[in-house]
Amino acid sequence: MSELIKPQISKSLRLLHLSRHGRDHYGTQGALAAEEGWTYDRYLFRLCEMELDQRAQRKRQRWLQASKLPREKMLTTFDRSRLKKNLDRQLAVLLEGDFLDRRDNVLLFDNPGSGKTHLLCALGHELIMKGRTVYFLPCVLLVQRLLIAKAELWLEKELKRLDKFEALIIDDIAYVQQNRDEMEVLFTLLAHRYEHRSVLLTSNLVFSQWEKIFKDPMTTAAAIDRLVHHSVILELNLSSYRMEAAQKSKPEEMAIPPGPES
Repeated sequence: MSELIKPQISKSLRLLHLSRHGRDHYGTQGALAAEEGWTYDRYLFRLCEMELDQRAQRKRQRWLQASKLPREKMLTTFDRSRLKKNLDRQLAVLLEGDFLDRRDNVLLFDNPGSGKTHLLCALGHELIMKGRTVYFLPCVLLVQRLLIAKAELWLEKELKRLDKFEALIIDDIAYVQQNRDEMEVLFTLLAHRYEHRSVLLTSNLVFSQWEKIFKDPMTTAAAIDRLVHHSVILELNLSSYRMEAAQKSKPEEMAIPPGPES
């Protein structure tokens, strides 16, 4: 390739908004194409392939940053051996991400410390890698944000802003007992996403105890109905991994040798 034309090509590629990676490597790919006798079509296809791959990577990075997912709660750091075989099979299906196309929900139940949050966050990370949009927020923070939006008269706008995320992960829906105003905005969110976008949530309370969240039987029944109509329900039934870790790290009590007899 002529050295005189290289600056012109670089400028043209920049004007075409080609990535820095593409602008830096078109020359090396051109040299490889000449060496191996590629056709022009193959060379052009390779440049397009590299550019699309770079754009996809940058998009995933933006989605990961926007998701607010804890970076450390990945699938690689989750001990899947703790799951029963049927739960692991269900997880494998969820990892494909097809449930988002059906607008299905994922409802995860167990006691505190069992790894519910880690598991849903790990699922969220994997979905982003498959090109899906995910947003994570503890329920208490989500409710406070919705209350502010309602007070400022832009609750509908906030709900639509959350619509851009295919999966909304609500962590610890029963951790804080809501008052009536908090319950109403939470129910409004669930009703808004019903058959429209997926909700993934964790809860320490089984459905029979959800009146503690929604305060009255009618609202409780309506919320449960909207969540379970199209859903995958997972009951982990695991022991607390925090307790297990504490037991493993607990130093053994050192035996104190008896003192000399007096």
